[in-house]
Amino acid sequence: MTNEIWWRLGCFFSILVVMMLLEGYKPARLSSITKTKRWTANFGLVFASSIFARLTLPIGLTAVAFYNAENTIGLFNQVFYINVNLPYWLTIVLSLFILDIIIYWQHRLFHVVPMLWRLHRVHHADAHVDTSTGLRFHPIEIVLSIVIKLLVVTAFGIPAIAVLIFEITLNGLALFNHANIRLPQAIEKPLRLILMTQILHRIHHSQVVKETNSNYGFSVIWWDKLFGSYKDSAIKSDSELDIGLSQYPQSKQNASLWALLLMPFKNK
Repeated sequence: MTNEIWWRLGCFFSILVVMMLLEGYKPARLSSITKTKRWTANFGLVFASSIFARLTLPIGLTAVAFYNAENTIGLFNQVFYINVNLPYWLTIVLSLFILDIIIYWQHRLFHVVPMLWRLHRVHHADAHVDTSTGLRFHPIEIVLSIVIKLLVVTAFGIPAIAVLIFEITLNGLALFNHANIRLPQAIEKPLRLILMTQILHRIHHSQVVKETNSNYGFSVIWWDKLFGSYKDSAIKSDSELDIGLSQYPQSKQNASLWALLLMPFKNK
């Protein structure tokens, strides 16, 4: 845990570089907006979100997890306090499941609640999906997501190591399933039995509302199948799928950092 920042940054940049190289070598789809414009806006949003999150929530998730453990706060910490014979590895596994299902329902909630959708549509307004889209979230949405995770980590007493594993995995898989690549069918077909692949996640970015409101998972497909939101195919083929939101065409509205920051506050 003393090398947390290096684990986070090392895994993040390794996956980011690999996905971007694969996109450059053999992209699944072409975009009418240049990479320079899209990446300037999308990565600019990452920077803005990082600054905003640091200013509003200066304490990290793992620090909260350590504090909870030291002060016996949360379900799992109480379990260990009263000497229930629960293996530590099982606590970590259960914690990962809890965090993942919470992120699934958080994502679904951001599609259903109008005020939250205003924030989340910044992500969906991207008229082209690639690795940078996996990082394109409004700063307020990022902070709300952190607050939700803080509450869950505290309520359940989730261990710091589980938080770190989950955060690295979540970020890595978000980069993976947003990547503008198309895996060989021999790989994609068995992989989609467990993970949210690029083709499955592009369905979630379709302009067709029924398709947008499906495949909410960032990692595994289990929750979508369990809660009836899974779609294995779209009306159109993957190469012909209309990506983004119809009210935000491929224009400056999708290629300007300032426009993305103001998007939730406009009535369009």
